[in-house]
Amino acid sequence: MATQANAPMLLGRRGRLELDEVLAALIVDGRVAAEDAKLLRQKARPQRAVRNVIDLHPLVLIANAEVPDHAEPERPLSMERLTQWLAGKAGLDYLKIDPTKIDVAQVTQIVSQAYAQRHRILPVKVSAEAVTFASAEPFEVAWAKDLAPMLRRDIVRVVANPIDINRYLAQFYGVQRSVRMARDGAENSPAALFNFEQLVELGKGGELGADDRHVVNIVDWLLQYAFEQRASDIHLEPRREMGRVRFRIDGVLHGVFELPPAVQNAVTARIKILARMDVAERRRPQDGRIKTRSAGGREVELRISVMPTAFGEKVVMRIFDPDVVVRSYAELGFDAHEEQLWRALVERPHGVVLVTGPTGSGKTTTLYSTLKHLARPELNVCTIEDPIEMVAAELNQMQVQPAIDLDFAAGVRTLLRQDPDIIMVGEIRDLETAQMAVQAALTGHLLLSTLHTNDAPSAITRLLDLGVPHYLIQSTLAGVVAQRLLRVLCPHCKRETAPDLDVWQALTRGHAIALPPRVFAPVGCIECRHTGYRGRIAVYEMLNLSPALRALVGADFDCARLTRQAESEGMRPLRMAGASAVARGITALDEVLTVLPLAE
Repeated sequence: MATQANAPMLLGRRGRLELDEVLAALIVDGRVAAEDAKLLRQKARPQRAVRNVIDLHPLVLIANAEVPDHAEPERPLSMERLTQWLAGKAGLDYLKIDPTKIDVAQVTQIVSQAYAQRHRILPVKVSAEAVTFASAEPFEVAWAKDLAPMLRRDIVRVVANPIDINRYLAQFYGVQRSVRMARDGAENSPAALFNFEQLVELGKGGELGADDRHVVNIVDWLLQYAFEQRASDIHLEPRREMGRVRFRIDGVLHGVFELPPAVQNAVTARIKILARMDVAERRRPQDGRIKTRSAGGREVELRISVMPTAFGEKVVMRIFDPDVVVRSYAELGFDAHEEQLWRALVERPHGVVLVTGPTGSGKTTTLYSTLKHLARPELNVCTIEDPIEMVAAELNQMQVQPAIDLDFAAGVRTLLRQDPDIIMVGEIRDLETAQMAVQAALTGHLLLSTLHTNDAPSAITRLLDLGVPHYLIQSTLAGVVAQRLLRVLCPHCKRETAPDLDVWQALTRGHAIALPPRVFAPVGCIECRHTGYRGRIAVYEMLNLSPALRALVGADFDCARLTRQAESEGMRPLRMAGASAVARGITALDEVLTVLPLAE
């Protein structure tokens, strides 16, 4: 016990940490074996001969060696585990840096980049009373004593991963410098064209070139930042005083950055150039696409939508990671029974199969993943889309072109002359497209498409409303799948909680699903940005049209009657799929009620 008590004295004797003293402290604490420490010292000796390299921080050297953690022998001493251990030794709080929670413009005004790099510190939070700094050198405190009287605020120190500190130091100060230089360039440039709601200040304002190197840096950083944070969408929203940048992560928007109006206009222009849009046209909505590469080397598709607003052009970039659309059916969220039903629908030689749900419910991912599975060398798989979401080498994809009267219906008519085996239509929007879809099915083709309806049976109502005769629906529609996306509980922090009987009975009303013995609730931790959720999974309502169901599709079609019949044949409604996900511990009851509210 005496040795354990003296362990902290081994650290930070010269201020900055050294490998030998960190290893000695880890040995004393029973986290590293003496033999492993000896081997690590020998391995690190040649690297330590190189000076001024951030990778030589003792924690980085130990983490890279993947030394077993003797407290938990089946797991290595990872960087985060080492950093948490160091924070405990220093008696400071541990912080996992979440860049989406940091006001970059504010923290980079506190100290200069040179000062922050010299002391390996990163300001992460600023208030009127205190400034919080993250450091990987908790025993080096001279800088804190110097800064407190200069800033006239308390200095709060936390311990963070040295790799994160070094990385975000470069990113935060780099992008803020680009923003400042771009803004200064705008103020010295000729007067710009303002939108009708923008406040004009005489003698100020100007317009940046989209090829300005600072603007290029901002756009590059923004895209890489979004890829790293697992964002599905990037929103650039102009405002009079300061434009906003927000990321949608796991279905929820997070504010991540602010840009001065002149800089945001230049960033928008740069994105429009990359997406091959008309940069001079600011009055009409435009669509485009960008193909780029993530830091990991993966090619990523971005679908760009620009629309005019009161303060300028709003940009939304939807990110399509190719890895996402090469998922197995299990990864999409199908259980064994649902996978069997889905395969039966999409592996048939002809018929119409529809996927329904609101925008952002994962229909595109389901269809592309399915087409990837179906596309074999002996099959001709063709698509008509508006726009083409993701370019896939296995598919023959055609883009809708309204300017030359190439709409969905004309596209399907063309594809029927292309000897197709499988056709995917981006969306059935009107009677002509629906008629061509039915025609394709009648002539022996399998056609996949989407509709916007709340559940699977409503798709038949929608087709009837469009004007498709009921007898053609009877003979061609093979099945309908409705889907929604539910956030998945973070496996690192979810906790068991008592199920609410009343809410459960309201959710499963009319269905005999027993109250599960336990359910889980979100908590929040560093792994999930303290949201309690990490990732999303789809739940499905699968309607396979049996002969009995086809008989109900008549001139006097009753959707409620068909729903009852389908449920008696085994169709599981979306709410029941959500309840099943709760019972299996995948998501929380509140999340299901948010996405699938109870009927009135």
